[in-house]
Amino acid sequence: MKPRFQKCRNQALTLPEVLVIVAVLFVLAIILFPILIPRRVSRIDCVHNIKQIGDACGIWADDHNKRFPMSLLKSTNAAEYFQMMSNQFYAPKVLICPSDPEHNPATNFQNDFNNSHISYLINPDADQSYPQEIMSGDDHLAVDGVPVKSGLVTLPSSTRVSWTAARHINVGNILYADGSVSEVSIVGLQTALALSTNGTSTMTNRFVIP
Repeated sequence: MKPRFQKCRNQALTLPEVLVIVAVLFVLAIILFPILIPRRVSRIDCVHNIKQIGDACGIWADDHNKRFPMSLLKSTNAAEYFQMMSNQFYAPKVLICPSDPEHNPATNFQNDFNNSHISYLINPDADQSYPQEIMSGDDHLAVDGVPVKSGLVTLPSSTRVSWTAARHINVGNILYADGSVSEVSIVGLQTALALSTNGTSTMTNRFVIP
């Protein structure tokens, strides 16, 4: 008696099925590429801009007894701090985050430069002696869910600080006093704020918002 063999259906994809999958992936790539790539590029450009702020502060400190410009100017106007360092920037547009729809670059640092041409906060207490201190960074902060306003903002350690969704989708870039730049999430921001005041004479973070 001959043994029976059951006919098994081949589980491999057919050529039409493969073509359909390839077509779907191709369409998704076309849709997502213009969204994801510019967003990633804007983040890289933002990091580059903030890095230049750190370099400008470092150059200033080298020429002024290792003191940042913040130590010589106590102001609640962010534009004044960046004007002090204007010789270290190749153009005012470096102070604009590419993902910031609310600010436009100034034509120069003299005639029309003001807070409307700045995307980055400044720490008036920044000191080279504390490399972990937050010196600058994206200014799209929110306290208890409410976006911060222009001027001096004081943030005790117990304050619930977050990034708004206005730029970078709930992440942001921060500049430390040692010149390094990090992209951090909301949790990372809270950690950075807690560490920023360690060992300093001011146990509260203070930022000037443009």
